Amino acid sequence: MSKRSKPDKKPIEQYDHKDSAVGKVGYDINFNRYFYKYQPPRPLEVIEGDIRMLEKEIMGMLREVAG
Repeated sequence: MSKRSKPDKKPIEQYDHKDSAVGKVGYDINFNRYFYKYQPPRPLEVIEGDIRMLEKEIMGMLREVAG
């Protein structure tokens, strides 16, 4: 069995014809550009209320553990 019977696993490098460096083949599609819909942030009062509620929940859990 010769060494050539196994296929070579190395990727084929494609060189740019302008500068002879390895180039990237393919395209990037920016989905945010086409599908992103702006949603304004929630009001500060709502966010602050959520934080205070979570703080109370965390304090209750800590009281269970501590005592």
